[in-house]
Amino acid sequence: MIVYAVDKGGEYITVEESLRRHPEGKRSIYVNLTNRCTCACTFCLRTMKKMAEEHSLWLKEEPSAELVKSELGRVPWEYVEEVVFCGFGEPTMRLEVLKELLRYIKSVQPQVKTRVNTNGLSDLYFKRDTAPDFGGGILDTVSISLNASNAERYLELTRSEFGIDSFDAMLSFAQHVKEYVPEVVLTVVDHVEDDGEIALCKKICDERGLRLRVRPYEDS
Repeated sequence: MIVYAVDKGGEYITVEESLRRHPEGKRSIYVNLTNRCTCACTFCLRTMKKMAEEHSLWLKEEPSAELVKSELGRVPWEYVEEVVFCGFGEPTMRLEVLKELLRYIKSVQPQVKTRVNTNGLSDLYFKRDTAPDFGGGILDTVSISLNASNAERYLELTRSEFGIDSFDAMLSFAQHVKEYVPEVVLTVVDHVEDDGEIALCKKICDERGLRLRVRPYEDS
């Protein structure tokens, strides 16, 4: 699926199915741009979650910006509160398409919030400062996977292709992108880290003026 919703229990469903199940109220919808990722996290559902093909987030090919716009054009916007760029891959690896779609959403539905869920390693991938790419009011929230309180534990969990420098690069991106995006949230996964490690992660965020969110662990 390219454009999808998430039901209770973490089930990935079509937007149409979401409307049938929950016709009342606003919802978030998600846009899936790629299977590719610069990390291979030990807890990632890419290798753990099996789904029926019609409900799979695994893309047979990467969608063009025009194809995504076409799918978004069928969305019942009156029910949409937020569009989140997420999926099995890292959305910033398709940075130009991502920016084009963020601009498109704000041009056609300026009241709808936008969010990007990222590993925060786009600076390393593109070998430049990417935080300014998200300026200009196209993005309301960026959610960055913190995952751990130190570089060694981070690399153990994420198996980032960029090695031990990944942790500091992610934190640097998080602090810099605050200049361009109103809300920056860092996340850890419960049941992957214990309370002590989560407390250390909160301290890192507090020291940098960032908000920490503890994500629920999914194993199926």
